[in-house]
Amino acid sequence: MKIFRYFITTIILSGLIFFSGCTDLNEIVYNEVTEDSFDPTTDDLAALIATGYAPLRYIMGWQGLFDLQEEPADVMVTPTRPNGWDDGGTYKRMHWHTWNTQQWQPRNTWRTCYNGINKVNLVMKQITEGLVPVDDELKPGFLAELRALRALWYSILCDTHGNVPLITSFSDEVPQQASRSDVYNFIVDELTDPEVIDNLSEDISMKTYGRMNKWAAYTLLARVYLNAEVYTGTPRWQACIDACNEVIADDKYMLADNYRSIFAVNNESCPEIIFAVPYDNIYARQWNMHMKTLASQSREVFDMEATPWGGAAANPQFIDTYHPEDTRLEDTWLMGQQYTPSGDSVYINKPDKPLNFTNTLESLFWTEEYEGYRVGKYEIEIGCKSSMSNDFPYFRFADVLMMKAECLMRQGHEDQAALLVTEVRQRAFEDPSLAEVTGAELLDDTSFEKGTIDENGNIDEPGLQAPLQYGRFLDELGWEFAAEARRRTDLIRFGKFTKYNWYNHVPVGDHTKLFIIGEAELNTNPNLQQNPGY
Repeated sequence: MKIFRYFITTIILSGLIFFSGCTDLNEIVYNEVTEDSFDPTTDDLAALIATGYAPLRYIMGWQGLFDLQEEPADVMVTPTRPNGWDDGGTYKRMHWHTWNTQQWQPRNTWRTCYNGINKVNLVMKQITEGLVPVDDELKPGFLAELRALRALWYSILCDTHGNVPLITSFSDEVPQQASRSDVYNFIVDELTDPEVIDNLSEDISMKTYGRMNKWAAYTLLARVYLNAEVYTGTPRWQACIDACNEVIADDKYMLADNYRSIFAVNNESCPEIIFAVPYDNIYARQWNMHMKTLASQSREVFDMEATPWGGAAANPQFIDTYHPEDTRLEDTWLMGQQYTPSGDSVYINKPDKPLNFTNTLESLFWTEEYEGYRVGKYEIEIGCKSSMSNDFPYFRFADVLMMKAECLMRQGHEDQAALLVTEVRQRAFEDPSLAEVTGAELLDDTSFEKGTIDENGNIDEPGLQAPLQYGRFLDELGWEFAAEARRRTDLIRFGKFTKYNWYNHVPVGDHTKLFIIGEAELNTNPNLQQNPGY
């Protein structure tokens, strides 16, 4: 088990001490210690700020942001298995884009984001009103960090639900609903405000690890600009490039030599990670994605303390797009015959049914235990528990390079873009010539076979077959960032999400670019209106 120091310890413990912010937007709830009975001191400030970060652990938790971004997309699928996984049809609805107001993945994201936002607003109130004694020289830095963190929370909501309340103070007033453009403008205004960006720390050490420093803020700003056309109708390609250049010019981050080191159990020293969400299998749990993707018999492979549930796997159509020499295929997915740590074969049923992961998935309605490659990207240590300690790399330097490359390509500078994409690809190919990509290639159609597939893996319903603009670049994003809780956003930006068929999915309408607002949230706040199309 790794031991976190400095601020990370307070992030881990923040869920155990002090108070919990409200999840209903017009209700204030303190689960542990009420505001009236809590008299904070300077020594408590780090733990108070950490309460705004701690809810981010939902990302890799049960039906968290990982599910929200990957289940509706084309890389991963959670079919019904012999041991279950129908779960009332929740994963089928996510795959088909037919979610309803009871769907937990969108509701979990909404509630968790406002949990984090309310905690940030409360701490800001305590600082500005002098309820927490803070040195005048330190106060601007703390407030800048909290505003950047709040912008991070709103960036998730802007992407997933769009039209959401903008809550910038801690009160019991029922908030009004803002438009998606208003939310986008708020995020940009916060991150470009000199009081925020100029006061954020430039330090890169364990003191700032897992915190919003200046470079994390610029990366967040770049990602918001990257999707500006989706959010507002107006592209901001050059603004994205400018934000990326701020991170690149600082020269403090670099691509890791080893791709797998980014996702290792002890990855906090990785030079590629710009902003991480810390986890610990005892003190900061919720990482259970390995439980969701591994087969039950994988317990023998990793000598696990818990038995995996075994559902989610790779879409064979996506797996077929990899170049056979691309090491990211093996670094991302568990494939073929599985073995115990001592080298013995693992079986589903001896002797005729080995645990041999195949690149097949019969149907969303039924697949065998061995079907589908499983996520192995995040190191699974021998003897692991039901929660893992890998920190989630929310922003990494490859993301910055690829965002800049995409914007260059979209501005007509595909040859410059190709140089950056080649730089990212180089660690994935032993033969340097295979890593090289040209600008013309980035403009090509996707290599992802279009259409739904039948139980034999053949195209069933072709759907739209027109070339996908910049499809090869979308493929590059898939190979580099598979299973990193972002694929849905990329599909929307490239125009695939609501236009093309894949696996057992056919498009149902452009309204699905935004998620439905939950019934309970609508009932709680009479000022909310459902997103269009639902």
